[in-house]
Amino acid sequence: MSRQWSIGMIGLDTSHVSAFTKLLNDPSNEFHVPGGTVAAAYPGGSADFTLSSSRVGGYTKELREQYGVEIVDSPEAVAERSDVLLLESVDGRVHLEQFRRIAAYGKPVFVDKPFAVSYADARAILELAAKHQVTFMSCSALRYAEGLTQALAQTELGDIIGADAFGPMELQETQPGLFWYGIHTVDMIYRALGRGCVQVQAVSNGSHDIAVGEWEDDRLGAVRGNRKGNKRFGGAVHRAEGTAYIDVAAYAKPYYASLLEQIMAMFDSGKPGIEPEETLEIIRFIEAANESRASGRSVKL
Repeated sequence: MSRQWSIGMIGLDTSHVSAFTKLLNDPSNEFHVPGGTVAAAYPGGSADFTLSSSRVGGYTKELREQYGVEIVDSPEAVAERSDVLLLESVDGRVHLEQFRRIAAYGKPVFVDKPFAVSYADARAILELAAKHQVTFMSCSALRYAEGLTQALAQTELGDIIGADAFGPMELQETQPGLFWYGIHTVDMIYRALGRGCVQVQAVSNGSHDIAVGEWEDDRLGAVRGNRKGNKRFGGAVHRAEGTAYIDVAAYAKPYYASLLEQIMAMFDSGKPGIEPEETLEIIRFIEAANESRASGRSVKL
């Protein structure tokens, strides 16, 4: 039997808090993910970000009253009471500061999206993790959506020559450009293509964004976002002998459950499913796409 982890949660201001706790703490859930329970949490919250400040109270109450989670007054208190950590704060601006406060405990950490909202912050987190030998990973749950997993399994179609992903792309002033919702589709193409993007070209207007990355081996990865009401995620994995289509909504298993399975595997093995350098490149890809959508010019990574 694998170890049962005492899980600490930092930042109770996103729907992911509720989704993860239900999947972990409720064995009767159809898609229950075994291996640990959320036992301690720090609410956090960003006063200048309405989507944070308006939700932290409700999720704190839910974890305390429905799941018996101990609510504490600092990230350090969570780290002291937990074996492993979920850094869930919805505001990517605070991740570096919060990671800095828990890094010295040396405990494995999952950092929810967006990992950071600048390349400088992302690199600083990597340096802290290396200094304190902290195993970590960070990604969007869409990276492990069953529709994408099934598309990538169609290896009989030959080598992957490109990938496209689409989804909603709302904007939030505190999480610049693609960092808020664009990170979902960027993560999807990076799972398909891996590292190696050299430049990005973006087009943006009030309703849509498209960003196309060019990889060093001439493959192209395209992300398309809309602000016109369609909330579905999907895409295509292009191979030498055909294209596999990604329909995220076609599978009953929630992508939060698939992501949690990957997180628990990291906790158990001590090895992240995503290399830190890939996470860093994803942040730079988004930063470059934001620069391109502002200037209209191609931007090198």
